[in-house]
Amino acid sequence: MSETQHKPSGWLNVAIDYGPILVFFLVYRWSKPDGDSPSGEIFAVIQSTGAFIVAAIAALIFSKWKLGKVSPMLMLSTALIVGFGALTIWLRDERFIQLKPTIIYVFFAIALIGGWLRGKALLQTLLEAAFEGLDREGWLKLSRNWGVFFLVLAGLNEALRYWLTFGDWLWAKLWVFMPLSFLFTFTQIPMLLRHGLNTEGLKEEEANPPPP
Repeated sequence: MSETQHKPSGWLNVAIDYGPILVFFLVYRWSKPDGDSPSGEIFAVIQSTGAFIVAAIAALIFSKWKLGKVSPMLMLSTALIVGFGALTIWLRDERFIQLKPTIIYVFFAIALIGGWLRGKALLQTLLEAAFEGLDREGWLKLSRNWGVFFLVLAGLNEALRYWLTFGDWLWAKLWVFMPLSFLFTFTQIPMLLRHGLNTEGLKEEEANPPPP
């Protein structure tokens, strides 16, 4: 292990993945004025989006400093937060930042399901150290299942974006998507055990669900 790498912690990974969305939620709640003023609403959206961008960049830097690495998922998520967040602030339109999760979910769904159809388990590249002993069929099933789940999350995000106010959508990102992701992760354990997963080798820090 290099001098810049440290033993990762499951809680640190959760904080890195979910800290920015928590900052997003809290700043929006703090910035939103009482009443239904459109100007007050867009002010809160801009304030919270700016804080979201700063928190996402800080999380990426912290991951590199504390863990010695930046995961591909974190890099993609941060790039989209910065890009779509900047469009949200510039155009004063919250729809751009709301589209970011859908794009991430669809991207990973296509990659994982496409890999599964070609007989390639792309998740194995990212999570092999976390699931020691898992056989090839197990990796393929895990990639397929996560791909389908990402499509479900993309559809759910679009439905909530359409039907809910920005504030309610943001609340759902924190208190609906995060529990769903953790719940889905745990539902995969019986299948993984049937395909040779070594429970002693299961490392919490590497098995966290993706950020919302």
